[in-house]
Amino acid sequence: MVKTLSRHHQLFMDRITPHLVARWAFSASILMLFMLRVVIGEGWYVICYALGIYYLNLLIDFLSPKMDPDFQATREDLDPSSGPSLPTRVSDEFRPFIRRLPEYKFWYSGTKATLISLFLSMFNMFDLPVFWPILLFYFFLLTFLTLRRQIKHMYKHHYVPWTTGKKKYGQG
Repeated sequence: MVKTLSRHHQLFMDRITPHLVARWAFSASILMLFMLRVVIGEGWYVICYALGIYYLNLLIDFLSPKMDPDFQATREDLDPSSGPSLPTRVSDEFRPFIRRLPEYKFWYSGTKATLISLFLSMFNMFDLPVFWPILLFYFFLLTFLTLRRQIKHMYKHHYVPWTTGKKKYGQG
């Protein structure tokens, strides 16, 4: 029974993988449904805050390279023989930017977290009394500081986590 469900789940996930816009539209719609529930129900602010922090962590991992240049520099200082080397095999291909968190895993993790948050908002025991403007201010401050640090890191190591397509040279 569990194997059958697992296979059906994997088959469904394999089928929706190429449909990028539909996947993100679904995620945005359930996120809007959750936000609507929080606003109309005037509660579950802690769950909303935790979901926002989780999305922020996913975004930072999505924007970060798989191999952090700061960490590599520290490792090279400790062991000079572990410095950059030329590829020794054909499979050692140079890739300018590999994400720490691929887009599909970003979508999947965020969608699961939103569905869990929507489920938790159905129970009053998770509606903890808090002063929500402080949570909102702290979330925006944390987001600003974290993204500023990430942008400085991107600028320092000269990487851009997105592509703009093939460059065109000259007139023709």
